[in-house]
Amino acid sequence: MILSPNVKGALLMMGSMAAFTFNDAFVKLVAGDLPLFQIVFLRGLLTTALIGGLAWAFGLRSLAIPRGDIWKVAGRTVAEIASMCAFLYALIHMPLANVSAILAALPLTVTLAGALFLGEPVGWRRFAAIGVGFIGVLLIVKPGAEGFNVYSLVALLAVLMVTARDLFTRRFSTDVPSLAVAVITAASVGLFGALAMLWQGWEPVSTRSAGLVAGAAVFIVGGYLFSIMVMRVGEIGFVAPFRYTSLVWALLLGLFVFGDWPSWLTLTGAAIVVSTGIYTFYRERAVKEEQERRS
Repeated sequence: MILSPNVKGALLMMGSMAAFTFNDAFVKLVAGDLPLFQIVFLRGLLTTALIGGLAWAFGLRSLAIPRGDIWKVAGRTVAEIASMCAFLYALIHMPLANVSAILAALPLTVTLAGALFLGEPVGWRRFAAIGVGFIGVLLIVKPGAEGFNVYSLVALLAVLMVTARDLFTRRFSTDVPSLAVAVITAASVGLFGALAMLWQGWEPVSTRSAGLVAGAAVFIVGGYLFSIMVMRVGEIGFVAPFRYTSLVWALLLGLFVFGDWPSWLTLTGAAIVVSTGIYTFYRERAVKEEQERRS
């Protein structure tokens, strides 16, 4: 079975969202034991070692970036660090499902940015599906006195930074190795954590904390790799809605790990969000089959 670029992008996006959400759960679990930037530093060390070893195994011997792409990789790295700081700050102070739901606005922001800045084709059906999905997100967030606070605003800042990160990634030339970008990203995040840790301080690391940080590192390796690869295949307008699948993992982990019981509004919103992703997936398959029949 030959998968179209859009279908490949959808599968990569779902893998990325699962990996990032499990990483978030591990970080949230260890956040009560270690300072935030100590976690970032330790996770960065392990992540860099894991991705570096993977890159070496696949034959990557140099992290050299083509001259025309250096500023794009630098911009992506800065956006990655900024989004990481904003997201983790919000994650520590909010339920996992809530902060994940706010980040589920990314399909809308990335699709709009892709159409405005990159000229990506976006049909009315995809815009409609994303709009309906965003309504589902609002049901989860429940904007108002209780559902929307300063931490929600910080999570929205993370949305803007991830959007910028993905646009930088989309502009990479085909000569930029995804593994090289992943190694540079992991090392840069770890270095930033080391510098910030000097200000925040160091706490002794227990066996439990070390295990949780190691788990976070393993999952974020997949998140880094898939998030780079997904922005290099398919159309943003098709692939972006599959970010919504992170909500499924966030709801399950929130329920079974943190004891956060979703309200019926949250569950309704999640159902709407997931349905839009499924609709977009089948819409792509239908369009592809129709094109094949015509040819």
